Amino acid sequence: WKDDIKIDQEVVAGYIGGEFPPNGGAHSGRDWGKFDIKKEVIGLCPTQCMKMDGGKLKIDNKECTRCMHCINVMPRALHIGDDRGCSMLVGAKAPILDGAQMGSLLVPFIKVEEPYDEIKEVIEGIWDWWMEEGKNRERLGELIKRQGFQRLLEATNIKPMAQHVQEPRHTPYIFWKEDEVEGGWNRDINEFRKDHQR
Repeated sequence: WKDDIKIDQEVVAGYIGGEFPPNGGAHSGRDWGKFDIKKEVIGLCPTQCMKMDGGKLKIDNKECTRCMHCINVMPRALHIGDDRGCSMLVGAKAPILDGAQMGSLLVPFIKVEEPYDEIKEVIEGIWDWWMEEGKNRERLGELIKRQGFQRLLEATNIKPMAQHVQEPRHTPYIFWKEDEVEGGWNRDINEFRKDHQR
């Protein structure tokens, strides 16, 4: 989904008060103690986009990464939004030596509505690139690894975005081309040193 998480504040209060079992009752059969929303939901949010404010749960939806932990813990209180679609991952494989590898996120959100033209357009771009550049018996994941994710973005006309970076401070998939850099690659080292002192 793309829009905001739906919150039923009365049911959130029910979870806090012990009226509803967390995790849909999946951890029943043992006394885990009183449900602690700060410890079990807010404290485990990977982006820390949630907080309790005046007895109400608040979510900063623009910071939410849709991990769904909060929805899994409180399924009666939280629901996904109405603007629904799918994410497209490419290049998953299960080589014998390396083991199963998840695909790379290509499209974080795309509408899923008939006649599915948006999805077909992305897939046809991938097919065309793979047919032109792929070697004999080479899978898409291997082609991406060999030529780079940026080449796939160029082939599918998808603009680079933050979700394409694997993790913070990790080399991103995106590199500048010479014509995109002011002055190109050739620079006067003395001019550069004026602004970048050692």
